[in-house]
Amino acid sequence: MQLYNKLSAKERAELIDQAGKNRLTLSFYQYAKIQNPQEFRDQLFIVWDKLDVLGRIYVAHEGINGQLSLPADRFNEFKTHLDTIDFLKDIRLNVAVEQDNKSFLKLKVKVREKIVADGLNDETFDVTNKGVHLKAEDFNRFIEDENTVLVDMRNHYESEIGHFKNAVTPDVDTFRESLDIIEDDLKEHKEDKNLVMYCTGGIRCEKASAYFKHKGFKNVFQLEGGIIEYTRQVKEQNLENKFLGQNFVFDERRAERISDDVIANCHQCGEPFDLHTNCANDACHLLFIQCPKCQEEMENCCSTACMEINRLPYEEQKALRKGQGNSNDIFKKGRADHLPYKKDLRNIFDHFKQEEA
Repeated sequence: MQLYNKLSAKERAELIDQAGKNRLTLSFYQYAKIQNPQEFRDQLFIVWDKLDVLGRIYVAHEGINGQLSLPADRFNEFKTHLDTIDFLKDIRLNVAVEQDNKSFLKLKVKVREKIVADGLNDETFDVTNKGVHLKAEDFNRFIEDENTVLVDMRNHYESEIGHFKNAVTPDVDTFRESLDIIEDDLKEHKEDKNLVMYCTGGIRCEKASAYFKHKGFKNVFQLEGGIIEYTRQVKEQNLENKFLGQNFVFDERRAERISDDVIANCHQCGEPFDLHTNCANDACHLLFIQCPKCQEEMENCCSTACMEINRLPYEEQKALRKGQGNSNDIFKKGRADHLPYKKDLRNIFDHFKQEEA
């Protein structure tokens, strides 16, 4: 029995066009004890493949984390299947703010050590002792309180194109890096400040809130359902939207527009722009922000060197890559030294400390 995707992205895109159906992009997560992740993974793949589900789903002993799309007319079948699984019954599904039929082009269900790479030893603290979940209306009220420190739990390339008003945005490449930085910079305020956190869909804050409570923080809160659910509640309840710019997403869409504010800049010319792209040179593939003008001038490349390589015949490019592995720049997410307007490293709590002084 086939338990993996066989079609290329191009072949899948053609099938989606031929089907002529609207697809729904959504995400969900749940921490739960899964005894046999591989068996659970295989069962999911069999059912979801038949429902034409596409996406990236991680399964581990600690639970499941999924971002996916499916034909809108098969949503009820999908939900019915989730409800047959005890720990997924009536789970909240975060429906994307902006829809795109080609947000995902393959079904990948993978077994991982963890559903989020947090680098934590879960045996050392109670992961169920989480912070207080805040709905959009309460969240808006909390973040205006002078005793609140609002922290973005996402990576720098996510927050640089969009974040909440007055949020501290850790200048980090990974979620794990931010945990120690936040604890150290707020160590004098574990009892007198409200620590309010948010992320894309809520999953990173679930573990982080329990971790910070374990570390002695008394007043820990998190935005329920993350930016995605916040946006839904703001629209539904006609609340003030305090999010500026775009919400970075890990699929073909790259971002969802939450407000008209453009808070980022092209990494090559500095003009206001807030959409990421990957360098067209496959040996580089650097994620960076590139405006339409620079995209045309640089042929969707991050440097003249990459542009020259990308102009070579495919076989020559392939020969150059042989034995080289990926460039380290691929992991820098916009930090490459040759990008003149890349985001600079800084102490994420400098402004907070200055206010104290």
